[in-house]
Parts: sequence; C-alpha cells; structure tokens
Amino acid sequence: MAPPRAPSSFLLLAGAAILLGLAAGAARASNEEGDALYALRMRLSDPNGVLQSWDPTLVNPCTWFHVTCDSASRVVRLDLGNSNVSGSIGPELSRLVNLQYLELYRNNLDGEIPKELGKLKNLISLDLYANKLTGRIPKSLSKLSSLRFMRLNNNKLAGSIPRELAKLSNLKVIDLSNNDLCGTIPVDGPFSSFPLRSFENNSRLNGPELQGLVSYDFGC
Repeated sequence: MAPPRAPSSFLLLAGAAILLGLAAGAARASNEEGDALYALRMRLSDPNGVLQSWDPTLVNPCTWFHVTCDSASRVVRLDLGNSNVSGSIGPELSRLVNLQYLELYRNNLDGEIPKELGKLKNLISLDLYANKLTGRIPKSLSKLSSLRFMRLNNNKLAGSIPRELAKLSNLKVIDLSNNDLCGTIPVDGPFSSFPLRSFENNSRLNGPELQGLVSYDFGC
C-alpha cells in the first residue's frame, strides 16, 4: 500500500522554513560585512563625502555606493580608487570573505598593509598603488591563491620581497615599482615572467636573485 502523501500545507511550511533560513543566513552575512565596511569608514577621512551612503542603520551594505554584491547579497567588490580618502587600512576587511576586488588606489592611505588581508581567499585583484603605505609586504599575501593582479607600486614599502609570493600560481600582473624595497627579485613561479619594470625605482633592490650565490635579502 502506498504511504500517505504529506499534506500540501506541510510542504509549504517546510519550503517557507528553508527560505527563511537562507534569508536569515544572508542577513547575518550582510550584517557582518556591513560592520566590517563601517569600521573601515571610521578609520578614514573623507573630505569629498564619497562614503556618505555607508549608513550602519541599513542592514544590507549592497545598497551603499562603491560596494558591489553578488546575487546572494555578498560583498564581492570594493571600489574606492581615486576617492581622496586618507587614513589606514584595518584588519576588519578580512571579514569580507567573498571579496574578489579590493580597489583602494590613488588615495592618501598610510600605515602598513594588514597581514589579515591574507584571509581573503577569493581575492582576484589587490590594487593599493599610489598611496603612502609603509612597512613590509606581508608574507600572508601568499595565501591569496586566486590572486591575478597585485599592484602595490608608488608607496613607501620597505624590506625584501617575500619569497612566499612565488606560490601565487595564478598571478598574472605584479607591480612593486617606486617603493623602497631591498634584497633581490624572486625568480621562481610567476616571477620568472614578470618584466623588470615591475620592480624599477627601488634603489636598494639588487635585481634577480642568483640562487646559491646571492642571498634574497642581500643589501637589506
């Protein structure tokens, strides 16, 4: 004998419960991402008012200018290039776990690049060029396995180029020119195909690494 059919009302309730659960999960993600973005806003001076729409009372940051979300309302792109903002980049951006494009170029950002950015496993493009960033390039950026574009040129970055970056097999473009880097240029992995102009105007950088002959941090 065939089992009795589930009442249609039960199926409707079950479907509604699933949809509510998905919506609640998306809302939680939006809240966390909104909190992370608002924390960034609190770090920045914004003379042109480009961040005025970043209102913490709005649940969904996908409605904010310069923020792009996917169909699941997850933040995938942050575009603040050439916005005349100043201040520092905080570790809270690591909470944007679905971020693919981080565009903060041509501003007046200072301080160090947070090592926590290495948690952004979906990041494709990291554009921090033409700022006033200092300190070393974090080794943790070598964990960005999806990264294709890394442009950190025209800052005040110092120290050697982390050898760990040679693990970035998907990296197609790197620009570290016009900084204060020292040591030698890696030659492994994607670095074997990068032109020397990607590293120019670093007065203490000594050219490609001669493995076994010159230490990578020679001159640092």
